[in-house]
Amino acid sequence: MEHDDDALAERYLEHVRVEKRLAARTVELYALDLRKLSENAVAAGIPLLGVQNAHIRRWVAQMHAGGRSPRGIALILSGWRGFYTWLGREGLIASNPVVDVRAPKAAKPLPKALSVDEAVQLAEFHDEDEAPWMEARDSALVELMYGCGLRVGEVVGLDAVPGPQALGWLDLEAGEAHVLGKGSKRRNVPIGRKALVALRAWLQVRSQLAHAAQSVALFVGRSGRRMSRYAILARLKKRSFKAGLATPVHPHVLRHSFASHVLQSSGDLRAVQELLGHANISTTQVYTRLDFQHLAKAYDAAHPRARRDKKE
Repeated sequence: MEHDDDALAERYLEHVRVEKRLAARTVELYALDLRKLSENAVAAGIPLLGVQNAHIRRWVAQMHAGGRSPRGIALILSGWRGFYTWLGREGLIASNPVVDVRAPKAAKPLPKALSVDEAVQLAEFHDEDEAPWMEARDSALVELMYGCGLRVGEVVGLDAVPGPQALGWLDLEAGEAHVLGKGSKRRNVPIGRKALVALRAWLQVRSQLAHAAQSVALFVGRSGRRMSRYAILARLKKRSFKAGLATPVHPHVLRHSFASHVLQSSGDLRAVQELLGHANISTTQVYTRLDFQHLAKAYDAAHPRARRDKKE
């Protein structure tokens, strides 16, 4: 028994519209997906029921080469997969040609990083409106996270003094932070001069806080309990706004900024890997792209043969 491709598509669209009760806009998108599928099948000289796994893979490659985004391809594949799943339930095909086909992976976005000026602007900001103890704490938080490139979870786990149960602690005399990173791996990270000054100031204030007396945590909130990652996120977001930065600063942005700025100054990727606690150098290599972006911007701004007349 022969089946008309247009009739099959209409039956399927009726199915999702009536039986699955999908929204009208969703049905329209499914119709567009089927039209694309039908065009590909016609170009290949095959009916929709004759489409094989190799055809689907070829068409995915063509869409990718044509500039369609991985997300766009994934959505189209989802529409095609649903159509062939329905054909299988109707007994019209033996296997689904789309079942194991995946869209290309999306390019991993570059981590956001502050410029050096923005990082300094945030680090040097002093909030006169906050309680002195809170200002000392938040200043130490920013200096430590930007100065050491710590993960927010590593900062949360720091204790004011070393102990047998401590996840992490500071050795201010040696100028080091001992932290427990991903995979329960410990590492020592040097603390910069500015961060040491801010941390000593905070510890002096902390020792005088009644509500912090019963806690071993380095950073505590109003209740005296260890600050959570969400509390740190909220404080950093508020502080970056009040410091005049264009966008809110997430704790991981400070980590990315640390890595990018150290790499810009040193060019030592292996050292940055060790400082960040990355198990694989490939994870750290993303910062070479950030570094190149920095160099490219400097080149465009400074080189007389790089500048373009905006009127061109």
